[in-house]
Amino acid sequence: MRVHRVLFCATVCALLSGAAASAVEWGLKEGAPGVQSAGPLAFGPDGILFVGDTKSATIFAIGTGDTKGDPAKVNLNVTGLNAKVAELLKAGSATINDLAVNPISGNVYLSVTAESKPALVRVEADGKLSQVSLAKVPFQKVTLPNAPEDKEVVGRNGQKSNPRDEAITDLAYVDGKVFISGKASGQASSNVREIPFPFNEANVGSNVEIYHAAHGKTEDAATIRTFIPLNINGEPSLLAGFTCTPLVKFPVSSFKPGEKSKGTTVAELGNRNRPLDMIVYKKDGKDFLLMSNSARGVMKISTENIATNPGLTTPVTGGGVAGQTYETIKELDGVIQLDRLNNDHAVVVVQSSPTSQDLRTVVLP
Repeated sequence: MRVHRVLFCATVCALLSGAAASAVEWGLKEGAPGVQSAGPLAFGPDGILFVGDTKSATIFAIGTGDTKGDPAKVNLNVTGLNAKVAELLKAGSATINDLAVNPISGNVYLSVTAESKPALVRVEADGKLSQVSLAKVPFQKVTLPNAPEDKEVVGRNGQKSNPRDEAITDLAYVDGKVFISGKASGQASSNVREIPFPFNEANVGSNVEIYHAAHGKTEDAATIRTFIPLNINGEPSLLAGFTCTPLVKFPVSSFKPGEKSKGTTVAELGNRNRPLDMIVYKKDGKDFLLMSNSARGVMKISTENIATNPGLTTPVTGGGVAGQTYETIKELDGVIQLDRLNNDHAVVVVQSSPTSQDLRTVVLP
């Protein structure tokens, strides 16, 4: 789930290439953030890590102080990653929820749940693991005003779930703003917010509506699972992946607090599948998306002619696919999470066995 996925405006790039701004300049103050759960991650300027806390429906900006390094020299191969994380945290087991690569240093950050407790873990270029302290760090936070109530509900077929667990499904930082996908309260619950950073307060977000070709209908409660910011023909946009598996583009200009944004479904990538993570990269002068999935492997999706793609408006049945073309990358079988490391490589978490996960550096296909 993913930014996984940091696109900097010219101003931010200038800041990174010059003297690093201090935590104070970004509005961060030292203290204990009080993180209740560690979910989606994304990096912003000057080594600031954004952490989505679904339990408290809060976004934290944490100053890592990690501002030196060379991503071009990182080559990771950590076997049994989840077991090593659990050992580091002195826990019986650990669940890795997301990863994000610091684009300045190349160090990898993991959000973790270890025996019901949240944690952040850093993996350095030499594979060394260390816990990121959450006791006394520079931080800032903003709480979402209309997150779902934190309680278990019974859905279709008697299945139980807690909508608060989907209050924050993905994060990205771009052009001085943090974009947040997730579920809001109410019936039309699929939501995207853009919040300026440094934080002031969060807005109610924009309800997003899509045409789901595999279902043959328009939906406004299907939650975005992962997304990536991308300029499409010069227009700032988000490309978002939904369960079962429409790929939808939204102009950033369409997101207005309290209003509805209807996306354009540019691909249907197959049913009975959940997108897990997504990055964008260039290969041979062309932009591609790389998407990991629960049941359909890792897809390399073409963005060719995506600006003029009119969108799907009729059903795609029988588990079929339509729209933007893709190929399945067999060499990346088992990848569940990924983030771009540099122009040629990504860092991935691979489910190498039913109980073991590995962290690897791979060549972008």
